[in-house]
Amino acid sequence: MSDRTMTRQVLLFISVLSLSSVHGQVSYSIPEEMAKGSLVGNIAQDLGLDIKRLKSGKARIFTGDSAEYIELNKERGVLLIKDRIDREALCGQTTPCALHFQIILENPMEFFRVNVEITDVNDNAPSFKKTEKRFEISESAVIGATFMLEIAIDPDVDLNGLQSYTLKPIDHFQLKLKNQPDGSKKVEMVLQKPLDREKQERLSLVLTAVDGGEPQLSGTVQIHVTVLDINDNAPVFTQEIYRATVVENSPKGALLATVSASDADYGSNSLVSYSLSSSTDLFELDSDSGEFRLIGHIDYEKAKYYQMFIEAMDEGGLSDSSKIIIDVIDVNDNSPIIIIMSKSSSIAEDSVSNTVIAMISVNDPDSDSNGQVHCGINENIPFTIKSTSNGFYSLVTDSDLDRERASEYNISVTCSDEGVPSLSSSVTLTLQISDVNDNAPVFERSSYEAYIIENNTPGLSIFTVKARDADWNQNARVSYILDDSSVNGVPVSSYVSVSAESGVIHAVRSFDYEQIKDFQFWVKAQDGGSPPLSSNVTVKIMIQDQNDNAPQVLYPVQTSSSLVAEMVPRSADVGYLVTKVVAVDVDSGQNAWLSYKLQKATDRALFEVGLQNGEIRTIRQVTDKDTVKQRLTVVVEDNGQPSRSATVNVNVAVADSFPEVLSEFTDFTHDKDYNDNLTFYLVLALAVVSFLFITCLVVIISVKIYRWRQSRVLYHSNLPVIPYYPPRYADTLGTGTLQHVYNYEVCRTTDSKKSDCKFVRPCSQNVLIMDPSSTGTMQRMQSEQNILDEPDSPLEQKPPNADWRFTQGQRPGPSGAGGPPEMTMGTGPWPNPPTEAEQLQALMAAANEVSEATATLGPGTMGLSTRYSPQFTLQHVPDYRQNVYIPGSTATLTSNPQQQQQQMLMQQQMAAQQQALQAQPAEASAQPEPPKAAQTPASKKKSTKKEKK
Repeated sequence: MSDRTMTRQVLLFISVLSLSSVHGQVSYSIPEEMAKGSLVGNIAQDLGLDIKRLKSGKARIFTGDSAEYIELNKERGVLLIKDRIDREALCGQTTPCALHFQIILENPMEFFRVNVEITDVNDNAPSFKKTEKRFEISESAVIGATFMLEIAIDPDVDLNGLQSYTLKPIDHFQLKLKNQPDGSKKVEMVLQKPLDREKQERLSLVLTAVDGGEPQLSGTVQIHVTVLDINDNAPVFTQEIYRATVVENSPKGALLATVSASDADYGSNSLVSYSLSSSTDLFELDSDSGEFRLIGHIDYEKAKYYQMFIEAMDEGGLSDSSKIIIDVIDVNDNSPIIIIMSKSSSIAEDSVSNTVIAMISVNDPDSDSNGQVHCGINENIPFTIKSTSNGFYSLVTDSDLDRERASEYNISVTCSDEGVPSLSSSVTLTLQISDVNDNAPVFERSSYEAYIIENNTPGLSIFTVKARDADWNQNARVSYILDDSSVNGVPVSSYVSVSAESGVIHAVRSFDYEQIKDFQFWVKAQDGGSPPLSSNVTVKIMIQDQNDNAPQVLYPVQTSSSLVAEMVPRSADVGYLVTKVVAVDVDSGQNAWLSYKLQKATDRALFEVGLQNGEIRTIRQVTDKDTVKQRLTVVVEDNGQPSRSATVNVNVAVADSFPEVLSEFTDFTHDKDYNDNLTFYLVLALAVVSFLFITCLVVIISVKIYRWRQSRVLYHSNLPVIPYYPPRYADTLGTGTLQHVYNYEVCRTTDSKKSDCKFVRPCSQNVLIMDPSSTGTMQRMQSEQNILDEPDSPLEQKPPNADWRFTQGQRPGPSGAGGPPEMTMGTGPWPNPPTEAEQLQALMAAANEVSEATATLGPGTMGLSTRYSPQFTLQHVPDYRQNVYIPGSTATLTSNPQQQQQQMLMQQQMAAQQQALQAQPAEASAQPEPPKAAQTPASKKKSTKKEKK
């Protein structure tokens, strides 16, 4: 058995190497009787497919109605033996023997044909149907007489099939093999030595059948020969080969053929009997008559022809043999077999043409025209069926699909053969068409118009827009959106809103017909598809007027400042036109139709008012008895429901001259309505001014408190203060009314290296230079003091030029303004001395700046202050006739050289004070009161404005 297993493995190896793939086919060759799970071949590699493709495509084997001997391992991509394969049971004597099946893939749909050839293995020994054979041979049998032996049956084929026979012993008989046209062998036993009954009545021989397999197998049969008395003529068949035909599905008992054999002997030795060399369930041979009849069911699809040997034997045991061949004629008795290999239950409506929706296998077991099949589908549907290969069809789309036209199709596939009569089969497929968002919402109307009465309630429902979408489910869900636009520069969303679900349009505000009479906008309907589709519609809203405005009188104008009266001469006749009341109503339609009525009059019998035109005319002759002052009250009323009205007072003077009228109308009082309005506006203005005043006061107090808290925080800091007071600003001396020096101090802390201190650069040599190195120590400042004392020092303040003078109109205006020629040359007169009011204003401005400087300065900070002597009184206000202020500069130019000397003295005094502060560090923590800043022309202007307020 080990040698046999090794032989199978070698055959398997050779067969795997012989695989090939031609035109989408893969062929393998394997031996029969392989164990379950044995490898057939690597189908993934041979087809050029990836294992992932086998998994994603749900690869499977399609065998139709045949048994499934091969299975697919999708994890490895190989074909394995699923069940034991017996070539003899599967194919019999047919060669080659092969298994045909298809491998089907989905997404996309594909299939491949696979042929597996089953090679024979010598697993069957030759065998005889009978274990022994008996002959009765006359002793008169001549040499060369033949006796037909039973042929052995070996299911194997080729080399493994039956190869040879041996007969032992060979004293009287010799084995003779005769080849037949169909490749089989006829086995005969030939008498080669006369028989002698007296010497040997019975003979025993052994017939052995041997195949060509490895190992070699054999089968035997015992032959018993009985020697009879003389019968020297054997039966002879009339034909060597008999032929017969039978139509499949023929009834049992049908006579197919009659065989005949003749015997030259006489009597009982000439009686011939017929028999079949092998038993069968389909046919029988009458031993006496030689009639060959059908006793079973013939199926062309199982066997197309039958052949067997017949024997004719006489009473003496002599025989002859012949062969009969029965051909089976096919009948169209099988309908086409339709098998759905794969199908789709639904397809998107936007699928392209030639999209495969099903793969069908059709098979008809009949032959020739009876097995030719044609398939078709029902008409008027957007599908067609195509033949992909022999027996396989694809159902594909051949035009565009539209779910809105048809959401489901019942496709009937009918396949019929070409037999007579033709047989057919059909199958019905149900295909759902899935929706695609290919339809935009459509409004019921191309445009909408709606009316709404003005003064409506905000949120009022105006009307509803409606759009429909032919799609389904989410693609048909419509949402309404207000398109972005504006009406008179105002977004339309501030006028109306639209409900996204229902399409109801609501008014966002109350409309006024007098402001807007109509407007239009766009509403967009958008479905819920992806991407969404939309359509727009124009909506026009028209405002309907209400009688919400009273008439307005244009003439006569009612004022309280002046009195207007119409004069009527005493000589006026009846119908004299006194005046005309002109009124308008901003409403429209009948709401603007005005009528005029005389409500009150000093003398109703004298005047009348035109109902439609408002003309005031006399209705009788004016007499001297009529009073001069006539007062008429006219009511102007519109035609609305309810109506609104306005009144106007008309003063009429019945006189011939203007002085007479003037004397009579001087005691007319103002109109009460006008006085009421004036009082309201005065109270409103007073309230607004009071509110602004209180607000400003609160802001100023808050700022003051904030600055005071900041100064307190800096005041309590522990950083040492090194005060230094360099003279950077000096007032003129000797000529002004206040003969004191103004000093501006710059104080910086020891931590001043982290802060910035910027100084104004001089614009000319007449402007004092600010030394940026003011953070030095006291010793350095004292050394610089000597430089200031030198007359040629560059830091010394020089007297101004003669052209730094101002006219009376320029004082204290901006610098750079030109003056008259005499002032440019220094010959013009100075301005007049200031008045007491001007001096008081200057004093108040200086005090205001002192308070501001005090709030902003503190220990360790940088600021400016002004020192004043204790005798600072009104008479010490600086005389700006002697000092010239330059806007944008910290210096005051003077033409008095004595002021420079006094400034130097003040600097020396400041240096001495600085030394005293350094000597007493304990007292240095107590900060002196911040000096007050000098008054500038700008501060004078501020104080003047405050006094005016």
